[in-house]
Amino acid sequence: MRTSRFLALTIALGSMTVAGPHRAPCAPNFIVIVADDLGFGDLGSYGNTEIRTPALDRLAAEGVRLKEFYTPAPTCSPARAALLTGRHPLRTGVTRVFVPKEVQGLPAEEITLAEHLKDLGYATACIGKWHLGGRKQHRPPSHGFDEFFGVLYSNNMVWLQRFNWPRIELFDGNRSIESPADTSFLTRRYTHRAIEFIHRKRDAPFFLYVAYTMPHIPLAASPEFTGRSRYGPYGDVVEELDASIGHLMAELQRAGLAGDTYVFFTSDNGPWLGDESTPGGATGGLRGFKGTTWEGGLRIPLIAWGPGRLPSGVVREGVASLLDLFPTISGLAGADLPADREYDGADILPLLRGKSMPSPRDLFFSNRQEVDAVRSGHWKLHLRERVIGPQGRPRKSRDIDPPRLYRLDQDPGEEEDVAGSHLEVVSRMRQDAEQFQSETKATLKLWPFGRAIIRGLLTPAP
Repeated sequence: MRTSRFLALTIALGSMTVAGPHRAPCAPNFIVIVADDLGFGDLGSYGNTEIRTPALDRLAAEGVRLKEFYTPAPTCSPARAALLTGRHPLRTGVTRVFVPKEVQGLPAEEITLAEHLKDLGYATACIGKWHLGGRKQHRPPSHGFDEFFGVLYSNNMVWLQRFNWPRIELFDGNRSIESPADTSFLTRRYTHRAIEFIHRKRDAPFFLYVAYTMPHIPLAASPEFTGRSRYGPYGDVVEELDASIGHLMAELQRAGLAGDTYVFFTSDNGPWLGDESTPGGATGGLRGFKGTTWEGGLRIPLIAWGPGRLPSGVVREGVASLLDLFPTISGLAGADLPADREYDGADILPLLRGKSMPSPRDLFFSNRQEVDAVRSGHWKLHLRERVIGPQGRPRKSRDIDPPRLYRLDQDPGEEEDVAGSHLEVVSRMRQDAEQFQSETKATLKLWPFGRAIIRGLLTPAP
């Protein structure tokens, strides 16, 4: 039944694209698509031979693919805050994953990309997983998004339902419209809503942020895709994600907006650790996984697409991160960054176009409230590491003494520690990490997990 409705809606939306003039190119549109826990090696364009991703592979063939793109933190909420603010998690204070029944979220004083573009006259929409606070004052409509259709948390955050804890709920604006939400149809429902938004807003510049719930666990694909991938359940949801993005791109083309639109596709962090019965995502041979600051937890895909505006079918070497999307999109929109705060990202348009970045920079990777690792040129220094508990779950961090140094251009798998023969590099990078930690220590930190939950239970939601 739902499959029929999906096809009917696609046909109906296609019929909206009647021949005729569309708005002249002026301020470009922006679509940022984020997968949840997708690995660096999960796409065909990034070397995967088991999972079929023709739509995203075509996007890469028509655009720019980055080989060294990172998240500044290997978990959901800090990564999403970094993307939407252009500021490091240690600067915004969003240093851990938010959970239901707590009072905290993305601070009101942070300026999101949606707020920034809205001031320029953009229509804005957040579709998919938010995960930056569940109280009304923390939701997308309070952070610059005209529209919100999606879920507030990860799809596994349904603990203690017998004590009336939140189940996964689907929201339209601030109104819950389905509880519990049927997660097997979330991917296509997000795509439907995104397509509908594009058609409604085609005559004015828009910013569309589509944050898919999959492939975060528990995995759920629609009947059409269940059992379809030779890689198993994980492959099923990634292949459905790819097909949905293919529908979205086809409608963008049909609406005559391809030449006016930039599309960025990425993930929030690396893949979760699977097992023999349920394989997880692929890191492309990199060490580590989600929740760790090894390359497998931090390095993620980035595809940038802009026909006639960005090169086609090229692969770029050069370090960049989620922090860079805010200043890059701001620059493409012809706007200056707000001058009242420090930004940790940079405009990477020169990199996308094949030019050198103006100056080299370090990337600082954090887990909770500490800098765990630093990337500087081809060097990567590890100062702290997460202890891995039962079932591969990351636990608390501990200091690494002495620190470990890897040369990533020669050793992307981080197998050979060369700290002993490059003590001056270790010293410099350690000092840089300490300085950055010191610069950001005045940021209001989040309450510990337990305290946040207790406070949330005692404080009525507004």
